[in-house]
Amino acid sequence: MPELTAEQAKNVHKELTQGLLSLLFNAHLCPIQLWCSPDMKHPFFADCVKEYSVSLHKQQGHDLGERMSHAIVTALKTASQVLLVGCDCPSLTVADLDFAINVLHQNEDIVLSPAEDGGYVMIGMKRANPSLFRNIAWGNDLVLDMTRQRIKQANLNCIETQEQWDVDVIDDLNRYQKIRSKM
Repeated sequence: MPELTAEQAKNVHKELTQGLLSLLFNAHLCPIQLWCSPDMKHPFFADCVKEYSVSLHKQQGHDLGERMSHAIVTALKTASQVLLVGCDCPSLTVADLDFAINVLHQNEDIVLSPAEDGGYVMIGMKRANPSLFRNIAWGNDLVLDMTRQRIKQANLNCIETQEQWDVDVIDDLNRYQKIRSKM
């Protein structure tokens, strides 16, 4: 938006989410959690449970950083490691996800997938570190650099995957649609 109507934007988000869930489900790499907003009652989420065997969880927090941190802290209560992946990243592959999981099985604290726009599309960790997510101006081209600085300040080991791209603006959507039409 504003190039899309609210209905068009919703449909793009649903399509991207289904694409990621399908990739994860078919790869059988790990259990999948879908963190929902504003609640988990939307029929789309129920369809995702049936189609992809995901567990649903309500996003909590005032900004993206708080919501991401909460999801990681909560997931690490029952898992030894977690990958938090944005649903708007159609460039991620099974190989990227497998690489990230293997990095965390080694002696690395964090795995990070940089985005072309200066953010990141995936972060994985074995121990929660909420300081990585506080007081960041999400959605700008400094997010990745700020996160790298925070990782360094916390004396954490980090391995980065290859750079990815996500769908944030109309040019990204056009790129995605062009690639999708060739499949």
